[in-house]
Amino acid sequence: MTAPYVPQIALYRRWLKEQRGLSFSSFEEMRQWSVRDLDAYWQSIWDYFDLRSPTLHRAVLAERKMPGAVWFPGASVNYAQQVFRHVEAADATGMPAIVSSGEDGVLQETSWPELRRQAAALAIHLREKGVKPGDRVAAYLPNIPETIIAFLAAASLGAIWSVCAPDMAAPAVIDRFKQIEPKVLIACDAVTYAGRRHDRRAVIDELRCSLPSVEHVILHSDAAASAASPDQRLSEILAAKGPAIDAFEPVWLPFDHPLWIVYSSGTTGLPKPIVHSHGGIIIVVLPLNTLHNDIGCSYQPNSLSERFHWYSSTGWIMWNCQVNGLLNGTTCCIFDGSPGGSKDKPDWATLWRFVADARVTVFGAGAAFFANCTKAEIDLAPVGDLSHLRTLGSTGSPLSADTQAWFNQRFAALAKVNGNAAQADMWWANISGGTDFAGAFIGGNRELPQTPGTMQCRILGCAVEAFNEQGRAVIDEVGELVCTEPLPSMPLRFWNDPDDARYRASYFETYPDNFDGSGRGPVWRHGDWLKIAADDSCVIFGRSDATINRHGLRMGTSELYSAIEALPEILDSMVVDLEYLGRESYMPLFVVLRDGIALDEAMKARINKAIEMGLSRRLLPNEIFAVPEIPRTLSGKKQELPIKKLLLGHPLEKVINKDAMANPGCLEWYLAFADNHLRKHAGAA
Repeated sequence: MTAPYVPQIALYRRWLKEQRGLSFSSFEEMRQWSVRDLDAYWQSIWDYFDLRSPTLHRAVLAERKMPGAVWFPGASVNYAQQVFRHVEAADATGMPAIVSSGEDGVLQETSWPELRRQAAALAIHLREKGVKPGDRVAAYLPNIPETIIAFLAAASLGAIWSVCAPDMAAPAVIDRFKQIEPKVLIACDAVTYAGRRHDRRAVIDELRCSLPSVEHVILHSDAAASAASPDQRLSEILAAKGPAIDAFEPVWLPFDHPLWIVYSSGTTGLPKPIVHSHGGIIIVVLPLNTLHNDIGCSYQPNSLSERFHWYSSTGWIMWNCQVNGLLNGTTCCIFDGSPGGSKDKPDWATLWRFVADARVTVFGAGAAFFANCTKAEIDLAPVGDLSHLRTLGSTGSPLSADTQAWFNQRFAALAKVNGNAAQADMWWANISGGTDFAGAFIGGNRELPQTPGTMQCRILGCAVEAFNEQGRAVIDEVGELVCTEPLPSMPLRFWNDPDDARYRASYFETYPDNFDGSGRGPVWRHGDWLKIAADDSCVIFGRSDATINRHGLRMGTSELYSAIEALPEILDSMVVDLEYLGRESYMPLFVVLRDGIALDEAMKARINKAIEMGLSRRLLPNEIFAVPEIPRTLSGKKQELPIKKLLLGHPLEKVINKDAMANPGCLEWYLAFADNHLRKHAGAA
C-alpha cells in the first residue's frame, strides 16, 4: 500500500469541523485547544473513535488534578472488547489480526476470529481456575502471538496483566513479580535469540519457589508433554472449542479498572510497578497511534491493508504499543528474536527482510537499531520488496539527523525502482514518551514539515512545556520536560505504594503544590531535557539528570553523541559530567571503536575536532577512553547516570540494577575505572 489518500489527522480535523464546528488555522492552535479544553477534546476522541459503553459517563474529567485525576466516571469499558469489535469487519476483508515470525524467517498469520476464539478459550480456563477481576496474571513469554492472546484473555476477565521478557534473569523477574503477587504464571521453557536456544526451565523453577502466591502455572513449550508435569500446556488450552467459547464476551469494567502493570527501568532499588487503566490506555493510544503515528484501520478503504510493526521485546513498553494497534483494527506484525543476527554473524538486514516479507507499511524501532544499520552500511535492495513501507518510526533515545538522512537517501533511491512515491520523501514518526504513562508526549504529524533530528510536534491532549530553572515555560531554550495538565493514561498508582509516596516522589516532587506561587497544583516532571522551537518542533536532549554543564554551557548528551558517532571509527559512546564542590568538573568520554582501530593521539584529535566543529570547544572531554561496551538498559538506553554516580563514589548496589541491564558484564571495566579514579583523586578539593 502507498500512503493513505487522506492523512488520519486530516480526517479528524475534518470531523471536528463538521461535528463540532471547530476550525483551526494551524496544528498548534488545535493542540492548544486540546489542552485548554480537556473535557471537549477527550469527549471528541471518545466520539470520533465511537467508543462504546453500556453505561453513560457522568463527566469527562470529574477531578482535574495530578495525581488522582478522575476520568469518565460511570463509563464501562474493556480493552479486549475494543479489540474484538473489529473481528467481523476485518475478517470479511481478509485482513489477519497478527502476522508473526522469528529468526527462522517463517511467517505465520493469526486470523481475527482465531484471536478471539483462543483468547476466549484461555479466559474461560482462567475463570475456572478462580481468576477474578483484580487478580494478577504474570507472564514470562517472548514476542509471539500466544503472548498477545494471553494478555487479551486476562484483560477480558478484568485480571491485571504483567509480562517480563524471557531474556531477563530470574532475580530481575522475581523483583518485579514478587511485588504484585500473581495468582497465575504463564511461562515458556525455552527461547531462541541470536541463533541460540536458551533453556528457561531453571528460571521457571526459581519463579515457583519465589512466588508463593502463584496457584496455577501454564507452560508454553515445544517439547512433548510429560505425564509427570503438573502444569497445563498453553497449546492444549488454546486448542479448545465449543459453544461456551463461541459465546464468551469480555466483562464490562469501570473506566479506571487496572489493565496492566509495567515496570520502570529500576536503576536503583526495586523496579516501580506502574498501574495503568483500561480506559486510560484505550483513549490515549487511539489518537497517538492513529492521528499522530498515522496508523490506519486495516479494513478501512483509506488505509486498506495497513500492517504495523514496531520491533520490541515483551520487556519494553513498545510491546504494549505494538499490541495497541489491535484497538483500531490494525494488523500487527511481530518479530521474535535478534534484530541484528548473532554475535558471530551480525546481520542488521534481518528485520528489513521481515518487513519486506510481511508487507509492513509502518515500521518502528529503537533509535539504536537504525544507528546500527547505518554503521553496518546495510544494503536495502536485496532484502526483498519494501514497496509497501510508507512510514518509519523511532523512539527509545534521540535519533540523530545523520542517521535519519542516511535512510532518507536510500529510500529515495528505492522509490525510483519500486514506484512508491511516498518513499521519495520518507515520513518518520519519531516519538518520545515513556513507560510511565504508556504513551508519548512528543511525536509526529504527517501534515507538518519534518527536519531530520527533530520531532514534529507535541501530542494532542498533552500540555507539555520546557521549564527553565525558575519553573517558567521557555521557547528555543533547553529545559525540563514537564506536563502541566493530567492525561488519562497517567498511572493510577504504583502497586503496593501506601499514600502514593513513591508515585509522588517519582514525578511531582520537583514541582509540587504551588511551586511557583501561582496556586496551581503539582506538575509532572518527566526527567528529559526538551527544547521546543519557535515552529513548535521539538528535540529531546537526553535525561535531565545526565546533563552536561561545561564552562557555563548546559547541554544534553545527545548532541555530543551525534558529533562523535558520526565518525566511522566510533561504534558507540557515552559521556558523564562529574561536578564537584570547590573544584572544576571532570568529564570523561568513553568510546567503542571499530575492530582494528586504536585510540592513539591521532584518533583522539579526530574526536575532539568533531566535537569542536559540531558543538563547541567548551564541550571537549577531559580524557577519552576506549571501552569494550557502553552499558545500556534492557530498552537500549545508555546508563549515564549510574556510571556518573559510580565515579562520584556511590556503591554499585546503590546506583545500578544489573538485572535491568542489557549487558551487565561490561560493568567490571567501569568498576575498575571508578576505583582507580577515586584513588587518584582522593583528598582533592
